[in-house]
Amino acid sequence: MKNKLGKQTLQFPLLPRIVGSYSIVGEKEGKGPMAKWFDMVLEEDTYGEKTWEKAESKMLKQAMLQALQKSGREKENIDTVLSGDLINQIMSSSFMARDLSIPFLGLYGACSTMTESMILGALMIDGEYASNILVGASSHYCTAERQFRMPLEHGNQRPPSAQWTATAAGAMVLSATDKGDAAVKQGKKQQHGQEMKEVYLSHATVGKIIDTGIKDVNQMGAAMVPAAVDTILRHLSDTGRGPDFYDLILTGDLGLIGKDIALDLLSGRGVDLTAIYNDCGAMLYDKKQDTHSGGSGCGCSASIFCGYVYDEMRLGKINNALLISTGALLSTISSQQGESIPGIAHAVAVTTKGVI
Repeated sequence: MKNKLGKQTLQFPLLPRIVGSYSIVGEKEGKGPMAKWFDMVLEEDTYGEKTWEKAESKMLKQAMLQALQKSGREKENIDTVLSGDLINQIMSSSFMARDLSIPFLGLYGACSTMTESMILGALMIDGEYASNILVGASSHYCTAERQFRMPLEHGNQRPPSAQWTATAAGAMVLSATDKGDAAVKQGKKQQHGQEMKEVYLSHATVGKIIDTGIKDVNQMGAAMVPAAVDTILRHLSDTGRGPDFYDLILTGDLGLIGKDIALDLLSGRGVDLTAIYNDCGAMLYDKKQDTHSGGSGCGCSASIFCGYVYDEMRLGKINNALLISTGALLSTISSQQGESIPGIAHAVAVTTKGVI
């Protein structure tokens, strides 16, 4: 297995590249500190639909279509759509794919779905099974609350450790790198008179489920931290890279509490990420917005990556980044039956260097 490193890491010699991305968020997210990085902010979270579920699917469809437009590809050029969400039977993605009428693989990794879709898309391109893959993920505060916790009308109190499911979606087009393209060879091209770099997927570390026995659904960050830490340490070990190889290491949605626990656990293993580490859930909201422990949801890391991270890499402000989306693999039934919360975390390494 020439393209596997260590136990869990894959490398992509053909360097699939991101050729278009789009991020869309809800009204609350649009008032947070990351607002300027999102392509679209909803004026109200129903997005003109009669239900929140329909609104989420519409958000995801909009993100997909706009990422496709920004990529310069036509719908007919897309080989497969890879997407997932949090609603039962991933209905946001399924109805989105129904409308697009493109071959579809539905995914469920809870809040880790964005990196899962990126990994599988990159594998299809690097294995030369596809030329263009459309990937994405979404979540919505109201749909998640109704499914996993209480109806909003109930008005139940949220403990300080609870996180706020992001109303957000992100999508991108992954494409086979054209080695004959002069702009790609140089890793850059001009846009609005400014030099813009190409962004490639170079490695992925597939996570394993880690369950430490946490049962409290209001402690999602703590439940997912062990999986995130394990995947980060495995990625560094498999690749032989030190933390300083990366300009940014970003977890998906551990939130404020989970972020602090992650730094403590990594420090205990001799890995200091203080200068380069952040968490999408900790970045998405201002403390004044009363989201308690920060953000979560499939759309959390999807929107932050497709907006902030991708744009900063295109501008050359970030050259090497590691995204680790984290997921809590519980269901309403498993919680009611007293089961603990399994955690998962998948990592994707992205670079502007054009080399592995």
